[in-house]
Amino acid sequence: MSKVFTDESTDGTWNANIGLDTIASQSLGILIPNATLSFAQGTYAAGNMAWRIQSSSTLQVKSRGLGNVAGLSCYESDQIAPVKVAPNDIISFFPLAEPAVNQTNTLAWIQTSKGTELFEATGVLDNQDGELKSSVQNQTLGDAFFGSTLQRVWVQVSDTDGNNSISVIDEMGGVVFTAFGGKRGATLGSKSGQYNLYVMNIGIPIGKGWSIKVNNTASA
Repeated sequence: MSKVFTDESTDGTWNANIGLDTIASQSLGILIPNATLSFAQGTYAAGNMAWRIQSSSTLQVKSRGLGNVAGLSCYESDQIAPVKVAPNDIISFFPLAEPAVNQTNTLAWIQTSKGTELFEATGVLDNQDGELKSSVQNQTLGDAFFGSTLQRVWVQVSDTDGNNSISVIDEMGGVVFTAFGGKRGATLGSKSGQYNLYVMNIGIPIGKGWSIKVNNTASA
């Protein structure tokens, strides 16, 4: 079976952005407890969007991802690792509005040996570096994950904009790691509707005072 959950979400926060099903207006765990999920498709109107499946009691995040702008979803690419739904589980959303002219907004899930958190950089000027910080605590990479190992990063830039690169910077300002991204969605060179850059198996120990920066090209 499949169910559709929706919410008129507030930009730039997880708070109160909880999806309810379109028929009974129930949360995920109340509607389908003990079901196992294998696909999750998130869509949004414009800008950026991340989603997560989480226990409302323990706050444990069981699954997470990035959305597609409405009309550009691909069911085949939206498979997730199986998740068994508990009665108190919810699905929630973190959207960002469209940026101003010659600026970009970025969301990035950053996975380390310590855990995975959503990072963001908003209002970054065209072709200039902007620092990604954790969306909940506003922490740098080093503050959030000091002593852990960087494993995976997946990046979503605002609609039609492009990612030039991400860079991990040490406490002295030296570049430790760089990866180059591109376009997403219905644009030339796109490989995904969800992410502009997806990097796995990084394996870099994170030091105190380290940061991660994003450099994008705005479409207008």
